[in-house]
Amino acid sequence: MIFPGLTHIALTVTDLPTSVDWYRQLLGSEPVLNEDTGSFHHAVFALDGGTLLGLHAHPSGAAASGDRFDERRVGLDHVAFGCADRAELEKWQQHLDTLGIRHGGIIDAHYGSGLSFRDLDNTALEFFAPPTPR
Repeated sequence: MIFPGLTHIALTVTDLPTSVDWYRQLLGSEPVLNEDTGSFHHAVFALDGGTLLGLHAHPSGAAASGDRFDERRVGLDHVAFGCADRAELEKWQQHLDTLGIRHGGIIDAHYGSGLSFRDLDNTALEFFAPPTPR
């Protein structure tokens, strides 16, 4: 049996309309779904490769209390989006700069190159490219 790949990731946000707008600008696309399920409201973006990125707002809970993401807590550390190579990573860095989104610059390591940044709720995000063949 082969372990299946990820189909979607859902992030809880404090202000759904503001976060939808922020991700809309980052991704350059509109949500493919925006609905109130009764127990939560979510907007979902389709990413390249078929993965879905959902933004969830709950009527009560941590987000309602003003809690913010912290990767040092048990659970999610960060979400990484795959880039083909370092050149694509550089294009994303330019895009973040154009949008005024703060980032840590491209960091190169033996296992690949990453470009880290955060969303409005402090969720750690990253663009990641495999190492350049030598």
